[in-house]
Amino acid sequence: MAGTRQHGPRDGGSEIESRRGADGGDARAGTTDEPDGADERIELVAEPIRYRRTPLAALLVVALIPAIGLYVLTRWADGRADEYEASRDALAAAERRAPDPGLLEPDLEGSIDDALTGAPTPGVGDDTSIDDEPVGVDAGSALLDTRVFDYRRAPDAIATIVAARRLAAEVEPVFAFLDPTSCAAVSASGVTVASFNADVPVIPASVQKLVVAAVALDVLGPDHRFATSVAVPPPLDGEVAGDVFLIGGGDPLLTSDDFPILDDPRPAFGTTSLDVLADAVVAAGVTRIRGSVIGDGTRYDDEFVVDTWGEGIAGVDAGPYDALLVNDARVRGISSRLDDPNEAAAREFVRLLGERGIVVDTGWGSGAASTLVPVVGTVESEPLATVVAEMLTTSDNNTAEMLLKELGVVAQGNGSRAAGLAVLRDRLTAWGIDLDGITLVDGSGLSTGNRLTCAAVLELLQRFRGTALDAGLAVAGRSGTLLDEFTESPVLGRLRAKTGTLSNQPFDVDPPAVKALAGYVDADTDSALEFVVIANSADVSEPTRYRPLWSAFGDRFATYPDGPGSSDLRPSVDG
Repeated sequence: MAGTRQHGPRDGGSEIESRRGADGGDARAGTTDEPDGADERIELVAEPIRYRRTPLAALLVVALIPAIGLYVLTRWADGRADEYEASRDALAAAERRAPDPGLLEPDLEGSIDDALTGAPTPGVGDDTSIDDEPVGVDAGSALLDTRVFDYRRAPDAIATIVAARRLAAEVEPVFAFLDPTSCAAVSASGVTVASFNADVPVIPASVQKLVVAAVALDVLGPDHRFATSVAVPPPLDGEVAGDVFLIGGGDPLLTSDDFPILDDPRPAFGTTSLDVLADAVVAAGVTRIRGSVIGDGTRYDDEFVVDTWGEGIAGVDAGPYDALLVNDARVRGISSRLDDPNEAAAREFVRLLGERGIVVDTGWGSGAASTLVPVVGTVESEPLATVVAEMLTTSDNNTAEMLLKELGVVAQGNGSRAAGLAVLRDRLTAWGIDLDGITLVDGSGLSTGNRLTCAAVLELLQRFRGTALDAGLAVAGRSGTLLDEFTESPVLGRLRAKTGTLSNQPFDVDPPAVKALAGYVDADTDSALEFVVIANSADVSEPTRYRPLWSAFGDRFATYPDGPGSSDLRPSVDG
């Protein structure tokens, strides 16, 4: 038909509607004019578009399915989490179940072991597990059968947690036998398990040497060596017109080969031979020294003892010491220590020269070496790792004080005790160890003015586990200050530690006596315990007081790790 527009059918066709307007016009848009002579207009109107409902419904269902699934999974996971938390809390309560309070009262007539014997060991030997399934997996159960949120998905972590909690339950009852002025802390592979007064400052005694050892190893390095030299004017026909100088370099273990150090209660080891320098003088062609042998210890200041040490310590337990120290300021044939360590070293050197046929006309003395006199011989110490081991194993007080001054020389250019103590504080601060309440007075721990916290010592032990500090400790029943301790204990040969003792008699005065033990216990696994126990009380240094306490801790340390192992907790697979 001429003059019309046609709209093709959609979705199965269209409906045509025609009508005439009253004035011959179209009442709707979308019409065209007809040619002249036409008496009517025709309009084609398309049917409204209708889409099929089936695809929309399907899309709606597809969208709802994951939402419903996620909701169901969330509710299930919440339920499982509630079950886990409930079982975990039940386990904690069971394992921390305290023994009869009456058993914790110290019995002055009996012993710690008597008080603890018969008390049920919390969490040990019971059937409690952290889930509602038995510990262990029946053979044949498949990995894929284990629920997503089952504890067996993390067997190593769960085994560690259980072992740590059971260790805490074992150790904490022993804390009842410590005075309020004492402290203790235990950790397993760096994670604190139990503690008592850990932040209370206490007198550490020789545990102080752990701080010196740690900082020395860090600042100086385990391979650092100390050098001692001898300077000799050029001889003429075998004779030296002036003085010979023995120059100290801070070696605390310089020893004459024939000096009877084996007679000492705890003989030094890793010593440096003074005889090497005597042989160097012989090799220089010297047969006579018209002057003297002068001992030079000017690398350090002239403080030979610490003024805050108790009565009877200086010259007996420690000191005098300086940068030149031979045989701990002793000369063979003289029973006591000389007041000036430099003069004592020079005197001993004169003896060695005399045994080699060299005559010294005017004896010995102390002072600064002339820079114009050439060095003819030098002897180096063992590496610092060995020196530290000697200090820790035998609790060598002179070594500790000399290392402290050496730190002052190297880090601050000042060989004084004050400079060394500043280095200790700076390094502890750099390691993030809280110094609140900590007071450092000397390197040996002989001063009762020292204060350390068990928390600080434990952090130090955690940081240095597996280092030269660890390797240098005395071993229970095997060496050093622990040679006669723990000989019948399950930690025999497994516990290594630094001991600390201050008697401070009479016991009825302040400050109190000190007995301390800090170190490591090897476990049956790759893990290890770090521990520190510092007891400050009237007579705790007496064997009848401290040995039952040490024995109780040792027996309980030996139980770690107790509980299901990782292999018991992880899912089993057929095969």
